[in-house]
Amino acid sequence: MASHRVLVADPISEHGVALLNEHPDITADFIPDLGSQPEKLLEIIGDYDALIVRSQTTPNAEVIARGSRLQAIGRAGVGVDNIDREAASAHGVIVMNTPTGNTVSTAEHAFALMLATARNIAPAHAEVLQGNFKAARKAFAGIELNGKRLAVIGMGRIGSEFVRRAQGFNMKVVAFDPFLSQARADELKIELAESPDAALTGADVVTLHVPLTDDTQHIINSERLTLMNKGALVVNCARGGLIDEEALKAAIDNGHIAGCALDVYEDEPPAADHPLFSAGKHVAFTPHLGASTAEAQENVGIQIA
Repeated sequence: MASHRVLVADPISEHGVALLNEHPDITADFIPDLGSQPEKLLEIIGDYDALIVRSQTTPNAEVIARGSRLQAIGRAGVGVDNIDREAASAHGVIVMNTPTGNTVSTAEHAFALMLATARNIAPAHAEVLQGNFKAARKAFAGIELNGKRLAVIGMGRIGSEFVRRAQGFNMKVVAFDPFLSQARADELKIELAESPDAALTGADVVTLHVPLTDDTQHIINSERLTLMNKGALVVNCARGGLIDEEALKAAIDNGHIAGCALDVYEDEPPAADHPLFSAGKHVAFTPHLGASTAEAQENVGIQIA
């Protein structure tokens, strides 16, 4: 009989689950809907040596305390902000992630959102389906990205992949990342800003690629939005909470910011009457799909196993 039990509480690649079960000392139980059943998770977690999650399941302090056998929690994805790392450390539980598995998928999705917002793809699509073809042609003039100044907040793997694509569109890139060296910035052929304010000043587009921490919460606020050029666009495919959503709505309403593209939100799922959903023409919204490709899910499932 296997000596270690692993609970897979969110959907991951079948190959990842199979890889676990191929190990002679491991039995993996695949219960991919535990994120919506926190009581059941609390009830059974004490039987497991390791827990694998994505975004839906939240291993909080109570879950970790109940996991008397837990040795490791793995997240099949980049961030680990849905895991209580302090509680894990206090109980001697290792926390790990898969920082490379969904890099390209997330960068491509963020880039697609930028393009969709610049060219009004989502609202124009809706108008065509409603039979308003001629009216939509007149109403949805877009914004060209060629030559525009792009501010990138966070130049890790995903931010770097985004930049490579933006340079193909002849965008002028300025980036802020406290861990990015001038030598690396020179290698990437981008301008290195000393602060978020410096990066955002005069920007036509901003894209966010940082984790949510005390330092980055609301890193885009009302004051920083005013630093951007009139008619600028805001893209967030990283973490909800990086943007003060009320401030962004106000900046769109007063005409300083043209629009936004969001894949993540401060509260998920967002309310149906979320104020940004009625924010105007240059908008695009998706339900946390950044890593949702077949390739990314295969990669992160195998990596975390």
